[in-house]
Amino acid sequence: MTSPTPPPVGRLASVSLDCPDPSALADFYAGLLGLSRAYESPDGGVVSLSDGGLAVTMTRAADHVRPTWPGPGQQQQVHLDILVTDLDDGVARAVALGAAEATHQPAPSAWRVLVDPAGHPFCLTTVTGD
Repeated sequence: MTSPTPPPVGRLASVSLDCPDPSALADFYAGLLGLSRAYESPDGGVVSLSDGGLAVTMTRAADHVRPTWPGPGQQQQVHLDILVTDLDDGVARAVALGAAEATHQPAPSAWRVLVDPAGHPFCLTTVTGD
């Protein structure tokens, strides 16, 4: 017999990304994900985007070091998997917004690795948990 699962302390509200320019990175993710600005600090150091659900938050980090993944050095730190219906179309649209395709593509038929304007890797995928 398993023990009942205790109630959660909370729920995931946001995924936060350190970057040198929160406003510019927020513009990128607003275009990529169709989200609106939900919060912006008076000094512009924090910008959150949301559609009423999970948010993506950009936080200014003056000493931000761009990831070098998959190479050695500064590893990827965090990455998002974004569900799309067509990988080629999704890549083209993300690149038009300012993303770059990564040279390392470990499973290109299921995931495409891209890099946002601040250097964070993210993936477009057609793979769901269904």
